[in-house]
Formats: sequence, C-alpha cells, structure tokens
Amino acid sequence: MTEKQNIDLGDADLYLTEARFDMWREWAGRDAIVWSEPGTAPSGFWSVFSYEDCQQVLAPTAPFSSEYGMMIGFDAWHPDRAGGRMVVVTDGDWHAHLRKIIGPFLSRQKASELESFARKEITTLLETVVDRGSDVAAHLAPALPASVVCEILGVPVEDRQRLIELTNHAFGGADSAFDKMSPDEAHSEILFYCHGLIERRRADPGDDLVSVMLRDARMDASEVLINCDNVLIGGNETTRHSIAGMFHALSTRPDFLDELRTDPGRAHIAAEEVIRWTSPAMHVLRTATEDVTVRGQLIPKGMPVVAWLPAANRDPRVFGDPDSFIPDRRPNKHLGFGYGPHHCLGAALARLEICALLEVLAGRASGVTLAAPPLPQRSNLVQGYRKLLVDVDWRTSSEW
Repeated sequence: MTEKQNIDLGDADLYLTEARFDMWREWAGRDAIVWSEPGTAPSGFWSVFSYEDCQQVLAPTAPFSSEYGMMIGFDAWHPDRAGGRMVVVTDGDWHAHLRKIIGPFLSRQKASELESFARKEITTLLETVVDRGSDVAAHLAPALPASVVCEILGVPVEDRQRLIELTNHAFGGADSAFDKMSPDEAHSEILFYCHGLIERRRADPGDDLVSVMLRDARMDASEVLINCDNVLIGGNETTRHSIAGMFHALSTRPDFLDELRTDPGRAHIAAEEVIRWTSPAMHVLRTATEDVTVRGQLIPKGMPVVAWLPAANRDPRVFGDPDSFIPDRRPNKHLGFGYGPHHCLGAALARLEICALLEVLAGRASGVTLAAPPLPQRSNLVQGYRKLLVDVDWRTSSEW
C-alpha cells in the first residue's frame, strides 16, 4: 500500500518516544510503502517496514545498491564518497574481497578466541554498575564492544575512552548531549586517529586487522583508512545499545536471571531476542539500480529506499507478541543484523558480548529494575539510549 505522507521520516525527533513503535507497527501490518518529501534527504526517499518488504529490498538478487550510501541523505545524485571502497558501501567482487580480508577478524572462530578476554572485561565492567541508579548506557555498554574491537585493531587501552567519545559524537550528533562536536568533525577525528594507527602498524606490523589490510596488495592506503574507520565505528556503536537494551529487557523479565543461572544454555537464545527487541540499527538505505516495483509502487532508477529494521523485527505476522521480550523465543529469524550480502560482519562478536554478559550477570545478580524511565538517543540511524539508570539485585559473593 503506497502512502504519501506529510512527514519526513528522517526527522530524528520522531524516534524519541514509544510512539515510534505504534507508527512502525501500523505501517508494517499494512505492508505500507511511504514516501518522504525532500528534507533530511535532498531527493526524498521511499520507506518499507514489513518483514517481507525489508527482505525484498535487501535480498542478494534485488536491484538495489549500497554503493551510493547506506543512510538517509544519500542517493544516486548525492553519493557517499566512501562508496565502492568501504566494505559497508560496496557491492560485487570488491565487497567479497573486503569481507574475505576483514571477515576472519570478526568471525565465530575469532569470537571464540576472544571469549576469555570478553569475560574478563565484563567482570571488571560490572563494577561500574554496583551503585544503585548506575547509568549502563554511559559506562558499561560502550566500554565492552570498544574493548573487543580495539583488541582486534590493536588499539592501545589508553586510547579507548577517547574513541568511545568520538563514536558518541559521530552517531549521536542529532542529540543535544553531543552538540559540542558535529558528526562530521567526530568522523574526521576518528579518521585522524586511524591514520596514526596505520602509520604505527606500517612501522611495526603485527597480526591485527590493520596490519593484515596493509599487507593486502589490492588495498591502497585510503582504503585501509576508511575500512579501519568502518570496523571501529561499526563494532562500537550498534552493539553498545543492544547491551544497554539488554538491561532494559531484563527489567521486564525479573525472573529470567535466576532461570538462566540454573540453565546457562539458554543464554544464546536470549541473546538473539535481545538483538531483535533492541534492534539498534534503525534503518539501512539502498538505491535502485533500475526501475523497480515494490508493493505496486514504481521506484525509479537512482531513487533511495529505506528499510526500517525495528519495524520488521516487530512485524506481528512474523513475531508473536512482538513488543514483549521473550528470552526463549523460537524461531527468531530477526533482521537485527540486516539481511543479504551486507549481513553484519560483526554479528558473531555482538552475539559473544551479549551472551557472555548474560551468563556472567546471571552468576552474580538475581534481577534488574529500572531506576528511572529510559532516555532514548535522538537519532534516525541508531535506536539507542542516551541514559539508562538501573538497579541490579546483586547476590552475595558467597553465592557466586
């Protein structure tokens, strides 16, 4: 069903309340395809919401490209300058080559190798939420994925907090909490840092991802730089909000940590539900490579279509009781990591971090409650938390 709306779905203010779920649910349930006039996107854009329609747009054989950009604002006439060079905005053979290089550092095998490291980090980071009313969105949630991705890239421990702050500004630039630096300025700072890291690895190579990219004869220096930036930001930003959201989700199921402690094997199933329920990657954009029809609507070549992943992940025809966090949900073929050739490279690491955190937390705590209503981040790209204050019901050390 095609709908022309007097609404710019790129407006970050639309996603500051629970009303966003009502909007997404309505449109997903009607298989709506909605047009947004030029505004946040210079040429306007189409949007799809249902599970089926999001899959159609993101499918491997779909006549859509990521090379013009993957966020609202890009299209064939306003392309991303990194298109065709950064893994997240490439297609075809070059995309396959980049995934072959980067993929092993983000794979299930690598996640298995990093499990002990992640658990040690988690044990330390849980000390940051000992006090009642601790803000997990500000402290624990960003620190865990940053530690893991920095380990992969060979980033020194002393630099990690600065990179977390820059990532906040790069993706939270629409939020007033991050108005001291624009997203473009933050990205420039991240690129500047990555350039220095590359120079250090060029002089003193190791077995980290930056060193491996430098050794690849097909990658020039600029491609190493932007893909270092991509891994650093991608590994930090979305997973942190799923981790914060995990605490939010647990507050809706006060008995689950006790259940998990008696049956730790349920953690990996619950981790999938955390990803579905939180859906931190709010949208992905694709540009039509030819005239194509979606739900009876002609999309001209060059025009962008936005797939709203949280809407697909709460499509009631696919997920029963979609607004509830159901730790044992099966099947759970969510689109939290996207779909098709651009399925998230870091999915295994995100699963590792969430699953390990669930298991360690279950061993030490009996429950989580919210100390205050969550404050969402103002963004049209990342569904996340500006602040999430929680009280954790800690078990005594003798019970561990």
